[in-house]
Amino acid sequence: MSESDWDTVTILRKKPLKASAMKTEQAVNAARRQGLPVDTQQKYGAGTNKQHGTTKNTAKLDRETEELKHEKMPLDLGKLIMQGRQAKGMSQKDLATKICEKPQIVNDYEAGRGIPNNMVIGKIERAIGIKLRGKERGQPLQPPGKQ
Repeated sequence: MSESDWDTVTILRKKPLKASAMKTEQAVNAARRQGLPVDTQQKYGAGTNKQHGTTKNTAKLDRETEELKHEKMPLDLGKLIMQGRQAKGMSQKDLATKICEKPQIVNDYEAGRGIPNNMVIGKIERAIGIKLRGKERGQPLQPPGKQ
């Protein structure tokens, strides 16, 4: 044997990489290190369950000229919620726990920052016992059946 035989290495039965293995991050980085051309693509909406196409309101929004804003809670409603909650001796967290909402929602409603949601307002009404909607706002809530 000569010295040159020791310098060469022969690998027997090495399988070529499968297409799926070439897509891994390790394979892409190895190809970049070797200087091979690498083509990567980010697919739009890949792996999500999105429906394609525009919504019906797109043209309506395009025609709209005024600045669109969410309706905010009236400040007097926030004060009513705060007074009713304090009359029951509850903290914002206690009220939020009782109505199964986050404390931040109660905080936003009391500060007049929240977006009104009749479901949440109804839960708060029942929890503090004060009407928060309609003409009789601020009056004690009547139990169901006693009208």
